[in-house]
Amino acid sequence: MTGTATVVGAGIGGLATAIGLRRAGWSVTVLERRTELERYGAAFGIHPTAQSALDRLGVGDALREHAVPYRDAHIRTPDGTSIARLPLERIERKAGRPELLISRTYLLDALLAGLDAFGDVPIKLGERVTDVDALAAGQDLVIGADGIRSAVRTARFGDRSGPREVGTVAWIGIADIESPVHGETWGSGRFFGLTPVEPGRTNWYATAPEATTADELRGLFAGWHDPIPRILAATDPATWIRYEMRHLHPALPSFVSTDPVAPVALVGDAAHAMTPNLGQGACTAILDADALTRALAAAPPGPAGVTGALRAYDRERRRSAQRTAFASRTLHRFMSTERTRLRDAAVRLLPG
Repeated sequence: MTGTATVVGAGIGGLATAIGLRRAGWSVTVLERRTELERYGAAFGIHPTAQSALDRLGVGDALREHAVPYRDAHIRTPDGTSIARLPLERIERKAGRPELLISRTYLLDALLAGLDAFGDVPIKLGERVTDVDALAAGQDLVIGADGIRSAVRTARFGDRSGPREVGTVAWIGIADIESPVHGETWGSGRFFGLTPVEPGRTNWYATAPEATTADELRGLFAGWHDPIPRILAATDPATWIRYEMRHLHPALPSFVSTDPVAPVALVGDAAHAMTPNLGQGACTAILDADALTRALAAAPPGPAGVTGALRAYDRERRRSAQRTAFASRTLHRFMSTERTRLRDAAVRLLPG
């Protein structure tokens, strides 16, 4: 079917959804509350399943143009001892393609280029949505892709589900040196990750207790194995990004509202914001966009078709995304424990 839709939010999930809808013949408008799109430099891991979804959306080649494969990464202790390998080789063998890493800026640019190719999808910046019912007037569908503090979600599902802090602060940055090792180093109550992002540069992320300041962060990891202190020294603290780790809790009973007057679907963090420990935030948003737009493209015309497509989307994505969010939150607790001896012993039992 075809129709008219407004996508609220111009992040990864919102732009991917807009592309999928437009490819299906829908008329689409994108609203973004910020006055400019976020272009900070964190790296996203793109799993092969999400790569396939981007291929279906027509932006897979643009992704691969700037992405780098993620291989040979380990879990280490602060002295540098490897206690396990991340299962990247198994993922590649099973899927026939590797996990990819790409900076947020490049992925955003790929999606914007995919949308711009249609030439008729406006992105209206500085548009704050306060009345979803009014927004839905004259529309066949509203998509809430407006993040963990989603106004669309609150309008349809109330404020029972909302952002919940986990008591940990995350820091991310990109150093202009290339790390000889990749993976994660798990200490007591904190951890540090290193991934490739593009030649000559390294994406890093660290977690620390909530009260940790930028001045204190280097000291927390000063005695850890090389190149962690060098990576931090090589990154200007003015470019570090700090955020309090949060997730959406409790889980939503549905990702859709099938009100025939103003149907709504949620995608990405609006539906299932999660801690970043599994590196699946961008992937789940892309998979949401792909599943929703496939369901709508296959639906018969009319309100009943929209209702059926939304229910099909919810069946395909809700349990899967919520399982991923739960697993990521559980992994965060496991990684951040101060009972490191028991944790490290369990990690050593993982298959190589």
